[in-house]
Amino acid sequence: MNSIEFITSNISTFFALVATGIFAGILAGLLGVGGGIVIVPVLFFLFQSFGVSPESAMLVATATSLATIVPTSISSIRSHHLKDNVDFDLLKQWAGFILIGVLAGSWLVTRVEGTVLTMLFGVIATLSALNMMFRTSKPALFSQLPSKAGQTVMGISIGFFSSMVGIGGGTISVPLLTLYNYPAHKAVGTAAAIGLIISLPGALTMLVLGNTPADAPVGTFGLVNIIGFICIVPLTVLFAPVGASLAAKLDAIKLKRVFALVLLFTGLRMLAQLVL
Repeated sequence: MNSIEFITSNISTFFALVATGIFAGILAGLLGVGGGIVIVPVLFFLFQSFGVSPESAMLVATATSLATIVPTSISSIRSHHLKDNVDFDLLKQWAGFILIGVLAGSWLVTRVEGTVLTMLFGVIATLSALNMMFRTSKPALFSQLPSKAGQTVMGISIGFFSSMVGIGGGTISVPLLTLYNYPAHKAVGTAAAIGLIISLPGALTMLVLGNTPADAPVGTFGLVNIIGFICIVPLTVLFAPVGASLAAKLDAIKLKRVFALVLLFTGLRMLAQLVL
């Protein structure tokens, strides 16, 4: 069955992927969270509905999510750069360390079992949800960023963990930066650029070095599912500015807390699937 026949015979799946792109784009612009935090769990459960094993589903969802973040992060960087919200000085200091973390993490994805990634994503999603619920609008814990050694650890950690679970970095870097009294608008804009540093080498590593699982969904090369990529990316790029516009009109704090509940449920459900 070729890709066109697959989409035709699975039209509901096609619409689910399109809806994922729309939702991820709006959330990225509205709340400053990376689309990967939405895309990974949707693809994880969607691929299983095709008969793909949970282990293979998580591997492919992680790599595919990273691939979708490449074009969306470029679009987001342009938007934030126009508002002077991208801290290029910080990026120059962190880029090399983030890249080291990404290469280590994405290589490890091609070697570990999907259950490890599922557990890691579940933990990160749960912690991220709790942060949104209880830390939003709270004062920073530290007055400034740590020493160079501390920032090195931060950069490597952001790259490593983000690439391992298929997120662009905003989910980890934004709350981490704001924890150190870094301006929130700068954190979101800079996170978009961090997302490109994470997603491009990460996706390429998983595309080239990843061994396609025997039960992977059709259209998967390496660990990247091209059909998912094609369906999600155009809508994510298109709707990210919509989310940014809505952010100026809606109560983003309340919306974050609602999303946090959904994310908490998702993270706990993924963890529960490992033990049930």
